[in-house]
Amino acid sequence: MNPPPVERLEKTLARVAKEQGVAQERLRRWVSFLALCGVLERAVNEGVLDNYYLKGGVAMELRFAEGARATKDMDIGVAGERAERLRAFGNALALGFDEFTFQLKGKPLNMDNADAVRLELAVRYRTRAWQTIDIDLGPAGHGSVDLVEPAVRGLTAMGLRVPSPVRCLNLSEQVAQKLHACTVPHSKGRARDVLDILLIELLGKLDLTAIRAASIEVFSQRATHDFPPRVQIPAEWKPELESMASELGYPATSAEGIETRFRAFVNALARIA
Repeated sequence: MNPPPVERLEKTLARVAKEQGVAQERLRRWVSFLALCGVLERAVNEGVLDNYYLKGGVAMELRFAEGARATKDMDIGVAGERAERLRAFGNALALGFDEFTFQLKGKPLNMDNADAVRLELAVRYRTRAWQTIDIDLGPAGHGSVDLVEPAVRGLTAMGLRVPSPVRCLNLSEQVAQKLHACTVPHSKGRARDVLDILLIELLGKLDLTAIRAASIEVFSQRATHDFPPRVQIPAEWKPELESMASELGYPATSAEGIETRFRAFVNALARIA
């Protein structure tokens, strides 16, 4: 397959987004995300990286496409200490993927309360800027990896090669991490994790026994609060939850209804022997 010219790719993006019923900017991000997955897969195959996995919102989007909320940044786990991760990630980017190249911009920004750095990554197609995305580069940890066939639509119709499968943090462990993050006492800005968990439940993709086991381990390792956690959604999260639930077509659109469903999920985990 010959790569399309830059001008044609831009026009194709607009056409395919309209045909597929996908927001044009979301389809553009999917192209960027999967191009980066392509270079990371190449780096693993060529021994530049030992491993990587996606987590956070991008892992959800690649699994469930429009069934997940849209996200603008990419959360990646890579093995090694911080300096080692940065060096290995930079070496991987230098390989390129098809007609896509990548360049880090500015200096890495250490993230508060996390062993991760925020990176700004310029994605180029052939010789022209395609998009700039934020990368949260953290440690890979000991979680198992799922090999995921990307569910997002439109890339093949654009004439682009789609790397498949891609490596995502095991879904049960990802849910366990989200459960911990959104129930930490005095946590801030984690409303999205509540809805992510409920959306996965709605899709019938939850293995409660596996999630309970993963949650017990995550809560024990992080030692901030007990499992099962107490469910009380902060008042300041409620407008965001209602907005996201309405946008995504979740059955419960009131904060009270969302909290009731989330409490039922946590109680179901607690009841498993």
